[in-house]
Amino acid sequence: MGTINDTEAVAGSLARASFTVFHPVHTIRCTGARIYRSQAARDLACLLDVDRDVVSWECMPKPLEVRGRPHVPDFGMVDPDGRLWLLDAPDRHGVVDEKAVESAAAEAGGSYRLVSRREVYGGYRLKNARDLLRYGGYNARLGDRIRLLAALDEQGSLTLAECMCAIRETQPIAGIAVLILGGFIEVDLDSGPLGPETVVRRIRA
Repeated sequence: MGTINDTEAVAGSLARASFTVFHPVHTIRCTGARIYRSQAARDLACLLDVDRDVVSWECMPKPLEVRGRPHVPDFGMVDPDGRLWLLDAPDRHGVVDEKAVESAAAEAGGSYRLVSRREVYGGYRLKNARDLLRYGGYNARLGDRIRLLAALDEQGSLTLAECMCAIRETQPIAGIAVLILGGFIEVDLDSGPLGPETVVRRIRA
């Protein structure tokens, strides 16, 4: 009976999460359905989308068996080395047995992290990530991309305000945001809120 009840509890949690919309709605590196357990989980996902050390991530991966009970991590994340990380948002601190979940994740071939509140909410990165992801549904036109990258090749770096002059076929802020999210250009997300003086540089493979 315990197994049946546990399975039903997991299914119920997934169903409740699927009906809840957390903002921003757009994602960049998410594979599969966008289902978040809580706003804290959605906030962590925003950071995954702007982390260059994240190749892809998925919501609520396959449950782990932790001391005979199922535990569904908030995310499964793949890094550039192909390593699988199972992540939980900071609102699970004091709720999950971190050591037990680490052991279960290792048995499943992955690594586990219970992300700290400071990592998610400290500094400016989350605010900047959320601002950028508002434009995740846009596309930057080819002409805009070529003009901006050529200008950065010539100048080395430009401010956000200067970059807007190169974006003519797309809404300027949306075009720049999409190019940042797509890995064509980069800005410092940690030193302060994004603004007209923020320095933009080209990312080279």
